[in-house]
Amino acid sequence: MKIISYHELAFNEGMQVQKGMNFNVKKSYSIVLMSTEKNAPYVDKLLDDGIIEYEGHDAVKSDQYLKKEVDQPMANTSGTLTENGKFFQAADNFKNGKRDPAKIKVYRKLRAGVWVDMGFYDLIDAYRVHDGKRKVFKFLLKPNFEDINDQLASEYNDIQHDRMIPGEVQREVYERDHGKCTQCGSTENLHFDHILPFSKGGSSKVASNIQLLCAKHNLKKGAKFV
Repeated sequence: MKIISYHELAFNEGMQVQKGMNFNVKKSYSIVLMSTEKNAPYVDKLLDDGIIEYEGHDAVKSDQYLKKEVDQPMANTSGTLTENGKFFQAADNFKNGKRDPAKIKVYRKLRAGVWVDMGFYDLIDAYRVHDGKRKVFKFLLKPNFEDINDQLASEYNDIQHDRMIPGEVQREVYERDHGKCTQCGSTENLHFDHILPFSKGGSSKVASNIQLLCAKHNLKKGAKFV
């Protein structure tokens, strides 16, 4: 998983991504911005199997209600689908065999101005739950590995578990390593790296087994485990 600035995120996508949910904004895929910080406005979770449980978004701000106390809407007052509705419809069509799973590019907020490129996921399910105050949408996003080339296929398990590093561990590692490669001090092309790969018994759950490496040193290290 590559660590990038918001400027790099916008450059990569060719647009300023302002909303958290952006259905088919790139025609061939959608974009979501997520956060697992304690003060995040939505409850997004990275589950143990690598699947993301992504929470839908609130109604637009209004003087008529508090948006955190009303149900998250499926449709706008005009009748058109909200982003919740578009994602929900896509998931429902997939479950009913009417389409392939929608492809979702996920960016995860690490701290202000710093993001993690989580790669592509498939939208496989959607449902509504009551959170104690109102009904909210939940979307399940499963890691998509279709773009892994043959050279990386043998490292599938390690790549899969790179995406399972909890948000609190990512933040702890980023702060501990001062946002720099532990080998050369570079702040460019940073990745979260398992010190001991998952395939050799390493854990994704503890900061002591995760470090920051630049792309150059990440590749060098990878060659040693071949």
